[in-house]
Amino acid sequence: MDAVPTTQPTTPVTVAASAASLRADALESPPREPIAATMGKAPGQIVLIVLSVVAFLYFARPVVLPIFLACVVAVTLKPLIRWLSYCHIPPAFSAAMVISLLVAAIGIGFFHLSRPAMTWINEAPQQMTELRQRFLKFFPRAARINEAAAAVNNLGATEEEKKAEQKKTPLVEVKDNRGTGSFLNWTGTFLAGIGETLVLLYLLLASGDLFLQKLVRVMPTMHDKKSAVEISHEIQQNISNYLFSVSLINLGMGLVVGGGLYFMGVPNAAMWGMLVAVLNFVPYFGPVAGVLVLAMVGLLSFDTLWQGLLPPAWYLLLHTLEANLITPVLLGRRFTLNPVVIFVSLMFWTWLWGVPGALLSVPILVSIKVICDRVPAMSSVSELFSR
Repeated sequence: MDAVPTTQPTTPVTVAASAASLRADALESPPREPIAATMGKAPGQIVLIVLSVVAFLYFARPVVLPIFLACVVAVTLKPLIRWLSYCHIPPAFSAAMVISLLVAAIGIGFFHLSRPAMTWINEAPQQMTELRQRFLKFFPRAARINEAAAAVNNLGATEEEKKAEQKKTPLVEVKDNRGTGSFLNWTGTFLAGIGETLVLLYLLLASGDLFLQKLVRVMPTMHDKKSAVEISHEIQQNISNYLFSVSLINLGMGLVVGGGLYFMGVPNAAMWGMLVAVLNFVPYFGPVAGVLVLAMVGLLSFDTLWQGLLPPAWYLLLHTLEANLITPVLLGRRFTLNPVVIFVSLMFWTWLWGVPGALLSVPILVSIKVICDRVPAMSSVSELFSR
């Protein structure tokens, strides 16, 4: 006897219940947007976030810039504080000692170099006039071009207008107290920023690894905790090695350039050597500015053209050796960043924060590259930054 199938018949009540549940699910779940529309919103949101961050960094510069400067200097000096802690010196005392030595060294250098710098600044108008005369003397074709341009400007003028133009006396400049007030305000803001940076630097160095420990506690998983520690240590090591190496290179560059200028007979050779060392911290623009400054100094210091070109030629030779031989050997391939990315970063941070931004552009770029190397989702950005 065959078995009779025991399937239950579908009743109208069951069909109605199923239809009601389907309608409820459709009402609860929102309608899905097309994938193209969902993906199209992401770039717009990213652009808005980036523009908001840039606007915040620009308008909050008096607050954000000291924080960035203090963090970069603290990361650079952290290995020294850690080494002093191995010698059983408390972090608070070692931080105070290191900052005091740093401020004293900068103050002594500024004291010794400020006097010739102020003398040269006071004599700048006469120096510029003499430089123009010597330039026209060394390059007579430029003098002819200048005379031709003046003749074109005077084309169509009558003899009376030409004589009036020659006899025209310069207008007396009326001193405005606004310039003095602006200078005093800028000086006060600058000193306040330095004070804030030093205080924050001391607090960061004296706190040790407190912020890293708090960051590890916040991370949810053990893998995230380990990644946070590795990224923090790698950023600290890379920035510290980079800034220490670059500082030693630029200090040696300044000493060698200043020594060469001294033997050439250039006045205030130590001041110009120190200026070249500071300018060398800024990629691309710094060396160009150094060559132009030393060319001006050479033309003012010597009476012949070939002697006047010796100072910029000396610095250009040393910079070529440093950029192509010394720096790659000391830094290795860890800091071989894309030159285009370095140049764009330099332009951006210089526009955003001025000279401090130019000095911070490469350390910020190195930090971003370390984070991109450690985060798999940002590997394409890391590849873009690499040479």
